[in-house]
Amino acid sequence: MTMAGLLSALPDMEPRRYLYDLVPVYPRRGGKGLRCGLTIATCGAFGGTPRLALNSAIAIELFHNAFLVHDDVEDGSLTRRGLPTLAAEHGLAVAVNVGDAMNVLSIEPLMRNLELLGPEVTWDVMAEIQHMVRQSTEGQATELGWVRDNVLDLEDADYLRMTLKKTCWYTCIHPCRIGAVIASRGAIDPDRFNRFGYFMGAAFQIQDDVLNLVADERRYGKEIGGDIQEGKRTMMLIHLYRHASPRERDRLRRFLATARERRTDRDVRWVRALMDRYGSLDHARQSARSLAAAALDEFHAAYADAPPSRDRRFIEQIVHYMIERDL
Repeated sequence: MTMAGLLSALPDMEPRRYLYDLVPVYPRRGGKGLRCGLTIATCGAFGGTPRLALNSAIAIELFHNAFLVHDDVEDGSLTRRGLPTLAAEHGLAVAVNVGDAMNVLSIEPLMRNLELLGPEVTWDVMAEIQHMVRQSTEGQATELGWVRDNVLDLEDADYLRMTLKKTCWYTCIHPCRIGAVIASRGAIDPDRFNRFGYFMGAAFQIQDDVLNLVADERRYGKEIGGDIQEGKRTMMLIHLYRHASPRERDRLRRFLATARERRTDRDVRWVRALMDRYGSLDHARQSARSLAAAALDEFHAAYADAPPSRDRRFIEQIVHYMIERDL
């Protein structure tokens, strides 16, 4: 439903080759549909209809794919969902412009909410979107800054604060908040979903980081070990640096201070082997399981007054999927 609405909302005009033919490339490659699914299902769980939430779900999905395009540029990633990134295939400048266009195009579905939801709810949704985008860019700035400045004196709490901003708000918290605001016409306090969405989003991000190291690349869709190559401060890297010997920390610091294009596969394999030696992946997996368990507890609080329904069951099952997915 969201994908069909997204594709139908795209302009059928020039320039096609350099812009509008490229906008739907990432959406058409498929994905989990998590964000739009949470938006529509939460709306349904509190008595709304899919039609009421569709415009907002389309906007969130467009924002999400714009983030992916820009994220691939910022990280220098080569593949996305099993195929070359837009930057790798069409160049950095074209990719950045496509991401910019997707951000602009996401505004139109939100404008269409005016007739459907009325001015007050439309404004509430716009405020949620504004906060979502701001938090995401702040989280991305933090992660990019850590990589640029080779920051290594970090704890799990630092990673989780970054993940709250970069991932949790736009992946889980705001989709739930927006769905409930729409269904209740603003009567539900959306803050009730903050803890649930944080725990679920953090579990999702940690598990995604783990999969970057262990998954089948054909099914995962991105370069296996790419996070190490990019120097991302994952929970595993932070754990490794805390537990490695002084000599190993010195070598790790020098590796991460090296420009990405000069980092060797041999060094990446060395970092990966150290993570196994010090139990860094097991630490991350246990953290993800604990966060998923907390998310289940918070689900029952956030959706306590939502009557039994297919939508409510779907959201509860997503929490299990977060940690049990094995790509």
